Order: sequence, then structure tokens, then C-alpha cells
Amino acid sequence: MTDPVDDKMKTLIRAKLDEIAGEEGVQILLAVESGSRAWGFHSPDSDYDVRFIYARPIDWHLKLGKKRDVIERPIDDELDISGWELSKALTLALGSNAVIAEWLQSPVVYSADDMAVRGLSDFASDALDRKSVSWHYLSLLRRQEARLIGPDGRPRLKRFFYILRPTLALRWMRVNDLAMPPMDMARLRSGCDLDHVTEAAIDHLIAEKMAAPESATSHDPDPILTDLIAAETGLAERWLASASAAEKRPLYARADALHRDLTLSRFPL
Repeated sequence: MTDPVDDKMKTLIRAKLDEIAGEEGVQILLAVESGSRAWGFHSPDSDYDVRFIYARPIDWHLKLGKKRDVIERPIDDELDISGWELSKALTLALGSNAVIAEWLQSPVVYSADDMAVRGLSDFASDALDRKSVSWHYLSLLRRQEARLIGPDGRPRLKRFFYILRPTLALRWMRVNDLAMPPMDMARLRSGCDLDHVTEAAIDHLIAEKMAAPESATSHDPDPILTDLIAAETGLAERWLASASAAEKRPLYARADALHRDLTLSRFPL
């Protein structure tokens, strides 16, 4: 399979990340690709969605006043790059934010502090609960359904994938009774117990998507896939109606300890 990010672009992205770290006085703990290139169904003209988690020096945490916990750079036609401060990332994980889990599982990694990634991955695995993550993917699916039809009255190919991927995430969580579905399509599908006909329909659609521009529209989706989406949506809604959220209180002290350890190990007193 062709690498979704070529060596030249990886070099440029890593140079940008080094530049940001120097300008901001931070240490980047993890930097990954987070969009369609990491998901496994990018178009020839897909941009690059770079996301990172970073740590700031102790002095920054001791300053009074509200502090910005996000770093963003202007988006151009090719590169979209932004990151979250470590405490923000941990707080979002406590709230079962599925995005953090996706970043930690991205198959396209630009830089990684192994100790930090292990700690964050272990924490996220315990902090995320299936009910909250299911709500995330179900809401994402519904939002994309509302945006599926393009100006020409035909389904947007990109949007259909933005419906299909959360559908598979819901199915993966149902089949495995876990709250951290894989980010990329290949590993996600492998844990979904799909039949050969459904697998073939997805393969056909991926081939079409990867040969088409981002703005492409297509024919009406394969009924095999629309039936899958309807079935998993219904199952998720019924399960969510009776599911209870996980208890999180013991995890707050653990998040504080992880934040302290990772920060002090990079910015010692």
C-alpha cells in the first residue's frame, strides 16, 4: 500500500513542528496525521491534517489569568496544523473525547515521545467509556448525513465516508464491547466481523474515493452500505437508551499525576 504521506511532505511537516516548538517554547509529545490520509481513504488532492499534543514549562502553569491551551497555525490549501496542551488533552480524555483516542492510534506518526504516548494511551483506554464515545460517533454520523447531498443533488463521496467511518466505529464497539475503536479503516474493518459482500462494497467505494477529487459526487450509495448504516444506527440508539455512563472520579487523581510526571520529566524544576 502506498504511503499516504511522502518523504518530502514528512520532512516539511517535521520542520514546521520544530519551528512551532521553538517559537512557543513547548515540547511536542505526539504529532500525527488525523484526517483521511490516516483513515485510509484520502483523495489525490486531500490536504494534510496534522495534530499534536504538547507540554509547556512549569512557569506557564503558575501564571495567573486564563491561558490559551491550543496552538494553531493559519490553514493553507495543503496543510492544516494545530495542537492541544497536555492538560487539555487529559481533560478531554476524562470526558471520553474520541478525538484524543484517534490521535493516539494514528498510523501516520510525525514524532512521538514513547513514554508519553504509552502513558496517554493507557490512560485513554481506561478513561473512555463506550456510552460517551458512542454518542460522539452517532452525533458525527447524523451531522454528516445532513450534509451528504451536494449542490448537484448527488451524494458527496467524501461525506458518505464521513458517515460510513462512524458507522463502523459504532459496530466495532458493539462487537468488541470496548470504547476505543481503531482510527484507520483497515484495522477498524478487521474488528467489525463484516461479511465478504459488505467488505467488497467498501473496497469498491474506497477505490472510487481515492481516484476522485475531494469535491466529487457519486451515484446513489450501495444499498448494502446504506442498510449497514441504518442497522448500526438503530442498534446504537437502542443501546444508548439503556446504557449507563462509567464512573470517572478515581481517574482524576491519575490524570493529575500523569500531567505532573510528563511535564516535570521534560521541564525539571
